[in-house]
Amino acid sequence: MTQTCDICFRHCKLDDGKTGACLARKNDGEKLAPANYGMITSIALDPIEKKPLARFCPGSMILSVGSFGCNLKCPFCQNVEISLADGRGIPEAEYVPPETIANIAKREQANGNIGVAFTYNEPLMGYEYVLDTAKLVHEMGMKNAIVSNGCVSLWVLEEILPYIDAMNIDLKCFTENYYSDVLKGDLETVKAFITRAAEESHMELTTLIIPGENDSEEEMRALSSWVASLEQKLGKEIPLHITRFFPMSRYADRRPTPVADIYRLADVAREKLKYVYEGNV
Repeated sequence: MTQTCDICFRHCKLDDGKTGACLARKNDGEKLAPANYGMITSIALDPIEKKPLARFCPGSMILSVGSFGCNLKCPFCQNVEISLADGRGIPEAEYVPPETIANIAKREQANGNIGVAFTYNEPLMGYEYVLDTAKLVHEMGMKNAIVSNGCVSLWVLEEILPYIDAMNIDLKCFTENYYSDVLKGDLETVKAFITRAAEESHMELTTLIIPGENDSEEEMRALSSWVASLEQKLGKEIPLHITRFFPMSRYADRRPTPVADIYRLADVAREKLKYVYEGNV
C-alpha cells in the first residue's frame, strides 16, 4: 500500500518496498520505518568546536555519531559518502544499539566527553534512533547535540527537543530559489525549524560560502538581519559560523572559497550579530 512520508517537506509517496529521496526511510509493507535505524557509519570523539559549537561547553569533547541518508542534494556535500547526495549505494554500516552508544559516551567521560552529537549525515531522517539514544544519554547525566540541515517537519523536532541540549543548523543560503533549485530543499522549513529549536535549545548556525553562489554581501546582510531579528525575539545571542568551501562531490572542479571572502562576509555579518566565527580558514 502506498504511504506518504511526513518527516520533511518532500512528502514522498512510497509504494511497498520503496525508499524515500533521503534513502533512509522505507515503506516496509506495513509502515514507514527508518531503514538506517542504528546503522552507524561513523563514530569519533571530537572537540565540540568541530561541530561547530563555539559557545556550548567550550573546550570539551563530544562523541560524534553518524548513520547514512539525507533529504537534501547539496552538490557541494562534504560528507557525500554517507549523505548519499549523489545517489551512490548505501555505505558499509554496523548496527550499534542505543544502549551501546550511551555506554561508550559514559566511558569516554574520562577523556573529557560530555555526551553525544548526532551528525555527519542528516540525523533526523532516522529521528527514532536519535530519540532512543538521547533519552539514555540524558538518563546518564550527559548532554546531546544535533548537527542538522533543519529541513525537517516541526513535529519531528517536537519529539526530540526535550532531549537535545544544543544544535548547529546549516542555514545554507538565504534565497528560496537556491534552496529549491540547487539544494532541493525549502528555506521556509529551515527558518521555522531554527525559530522553534532556538526557543528550547542552545542554537548555533553555519553557512558554507560557495564562490559565485551565496557569497554576496547583500545575501549575507539579509541572512544576518534575519538572525538578528530572531535574537531580538528570543532575547538570546545566536552564533553564526561562516565557513570556507573546498571542492567536493559534484563541485569537485570548483575553486575553494578565497579566505579574504570569508573574512569580508564575517565582517558584514558583524554589522548585526555579536558572535560571528570564520571556519575552515
